[in-house]
Amino acid sequence: MISEEGSKFKSWSNLKKQMNDLLCNSLKDKISYFYTCYHEVHNAYGRATINYCKKEIAAFSWIEQYAQQRDIIEQYKKMDNVPSALVDFESIMQAYRVANTTVTKEKWMPNCTLCETDFINSITIYLKTDIATALHSENYLLRVFAYMDRRVGKRTLIKIKDEVEILPEWVKQFYQIRCEADGIVFP
Repeated sequence: MISEEGSKFKSWSNLKKQMNDLLCNSLKDKISYFYTCYHEVHNAYGRATINYCKKEIAAFSWIEQYAQQRDIIEQYKKMDNVPSALVDFESIMQAYRVANTTVTKEKWMPNCTLCETDFINSITIYLKTDIATALHSENYLLRVFAYMDRRVGKRTLIKIKDEVEILPEWVKQFYQIRCEADGIVFP
């Protein structure tokens, strides 16, 4: 799971407004963000999506949290020199964070195995991150948000073309949507 200290948010409507304000003009009426949390359900499960022309093109669901937990445990078990819980709790938590970072980078981001909490945390991180950092982030959601951001111009989009080519398809689609919306055609 993607985590960031202090990534709490007051309201989805406020985050959504900030993200919509950052959308480039060519995507203003085409891209929308959706988030809901089922408060009455155990653990307040939720769902989030990014929609293009009213069609869901990326979805983030609570169900992925179970897969993420399983992956973290498997990665944790593979690690060497993990201390016993009775010896050093802080070292165990550090090993857990390392396992989380490893599976995030190697599996979840490339496969878009992300939950709604990852989506919200990524938005809160994005709103505090400069655009150049977001464009080259290991967090693919930050890149997705940056590709659609009004602060990214045509020259920047053209300049990062080769870098985008090696990214997973789910990320590339957002770059392609932005380029098409801005009339950027590659041979």
